[in-house]
Amino acid sequence: MSSPVIAIDAMGGDFGPRCIVPACISFLASHPAVTLILVGDPDVIQGHVDQFSFDDSRLRIHVATQAVDMAEKPSYALRNKPDSSMKVALGLVASGEADACVSAGNTGALMAFARQTLDTLPWIERPAIYTHLPVMGRQCVLVDLGANLDCSALNLYQFACLGAAAAKATGIHEPRVALLNVGVEPTKGNSVVQQASILLEKCRRLNYVGFIEANAVFRSEADVVVCDGFVGNVLLKGSEGLISMLFKQLEGAPVFLRLLAAPLLYRLRKEMMPARYNGAGFLGLRGLVIKSHGSADEFGFQRAIEQAVHAVELRLDTLIKANFLDLYEDSVPKCD
Repeated sequence: MSSPVIAIDAMGGDFGPRCIVPACISFLASHPAVTLILVGDPDVIQGHVDQFSFDDSRLRIHVATQAVDMAEKPSYALRNKPDSSMKVALGLVASGEADACVSAGNTGALMAFARQTLDTLPWIERPAIYTHLPVMGRQCVLVDLGANLDCSALNLYQFACLGAAAAKATGIHEPRVALLNVGVEPTKGNSVVQQASILLEKCRRLNYVGFIEANAVFRSEADVVVCDGFVGNVLLKGSEGLISMLFKQLEGAPVFLRLLAAPLLYRLRKEMMPARYNGAGFLGLRGLVIKSHGSADEFGFQRAIEQAVHAVELRLDTLIKANFLDLYEDSVPKCD
């Protein structure tokens, strides 16, 4: 396999090139087999690159004359930003010049441009965003994380198939799939969740285990947890906030308690620090796209690039596509 080439939206995120460029240079120093293409304003990017002394043979700059603002409406970006760093970076993936794209930019615009530029897998109405959430003793796939705030039952059904395909691609033979709900009783939840559950129960190819509550997610009672993007984003950011609060509480404790808690604190940081899991993948596209937190620091953005490289090395898009088609093509649901 050839060395991975990753296209970077250098103008995206809350901090833009002043965070992304140093992150990319640090990443290259520890990953000698990777090439990065920084997409954006060449003068701005070069100004940040010139602050470092390094071997730049694996760093290229690709011109894009526009940038998408973090608060910009996706529809406006689609109409008015055809040469944005985000769109151009995705175009490098579509043309085969890059193996994956990483962006910390506007999530809605990234999804819209990705659908337009890369297209979707067969049957997929809407792509989704997923991540591997650290839970007790393992990780679980959480989908959707914010790409789709309002979903139909069919959308949730497709997210379940995509999430199961992603879990199988990472080695889980028969992943347990659950719908996130306010209770586990069959009568709980709104009409969309209820209808989605009926569709999932009919799919014999999925190991559907029913509803799951948020607290049970962290007890590792499912391998794939499915919800709309509004709920998923709240769950993810709430868990990140809780972990960050615990770290701060431990760091503010008296010295003797910090010394006693040091091994635990080290383990928690290693296993659960939110920045370590920065980088969420898009499911349902014909190409690899990784979304970084907009507020990610240099370490966090490096982790997002690592996610992209790992996905390329695993040929994750090919595996997910094959797993999805195997799950879905003989069980296309019919909604009432």
